[in-house]
Amino acid sequence: MARKVILELTAILRMKLQYIFDRGEDWRARQRSETLTLLDDGLSMSEVAKVVGIHVRTVGLTRMDWLRRGFDSLKDAARSGAPRKIRPDELKAIEAAATLEPLTATQLLAKHIEAGGQPVHVNTIKRALKKSDFSWKRTRSSLRGKRDEVAFREKQAEIEQLKERAERGEIVLASCDEAGFSCVHPNRSAWTPIGKQHLIPAIRGKRLNVLAAMLYKGGLVSASYNCTTTAEIFFGFIGVLKNEVKKKYGDKDLYIIIDNASIHKAKIMQPVIELLKKDGVHLIYLSPYSPELNRIETLWGQMKHKWMKVVCRTHEMLKADVQEILDNFGGKYILSF
Repeated sequence: MARKVILELTAILRMKLQYIFDRGEDWRARQRSETLTLLDDGLSMSEVAKVVGIHVRTVGLTRMDWLRRGFDSLKDAARSGAPRKIRPDELKAIEAAATLEPLTATQLLAKHIEAGGQPVHVNTIKRALKKSDFSWKRTRSSLRGKRDEVAFREKQAEIEQLKERAERGEIVLASCDEAGFSCVHPNRSAWTPIGKQHLIPAIRGKRLNVLAAMLYKGGLVSASYNCTTTAEIFFGFIGVLKNEVKKKYGDKDLYIIIDNASIHKAKIMQPVIELLKKDGVHLIYLSPYSPELNRIETLWGQMKHKWMKVVCRTHEMLKADVQEILDNFGGKYILSF
């Protein structure tokens, strides 16, 4: 017959044990609290062992330790064993090196040993970084190192002021840019069986170029074409954009955020720029190397890497897929900022 060992816990003790079981951070303390409350409920040691998922001898030891040390028995005592292979200060140095430049775990291990650290397996480095919330993923290209931070902050503040004016309905603000699309879809990461590879047919085809302007209060004006984008094409599109805005918002001034591409400020188009300014169309040129200030850059990324399927297309298929997104932007396809 199963041996029953009933603990006579007071209501306060049971309440404290239940709280530890429900909300405690240490899983061993939660397990021991559950063991003690089940014994107090009148379950036998073997029944408790089955419910908690431990050996019956562990149930007996938990009870005996509780009777000797009370709540202190719920905590783990210091255990013997090998010391940590990577000290906290060494881990901080490894994290700093990983943050400073894109190094592999093997390279980080070499730096760790050069700094006087104990030689460890490369997997120890990987596990330590994962515990510190690091993950192994692709790097991204960045132009931040080349830009003038003062000019960047000034332009950022100017754009914020324009956004506030647009929100108040004083002006119309648009973010404008051009992008190219290829019949062969850009590569991206994919889960792949070991030893195999996801292959996409590479079919040559004409590129499709798109000019688009995203209005800050909603809406997208776009134009697609197969030829190279020139200054004449760009300023022709600005004329189309101006007419579309006038239909929707009347004679409010239009401010257009664009980058410093040569076609946006070509000398031959300076008279056109002056005429546009007199007609209430103002071109806001970003500071160099500041693509993140142009909201429409997010649209191109979403189209190429999320909304368009990873397939190889004919030119006609490419035109249809791109146009489908442009036509349904704001409905089926939505950006969140």
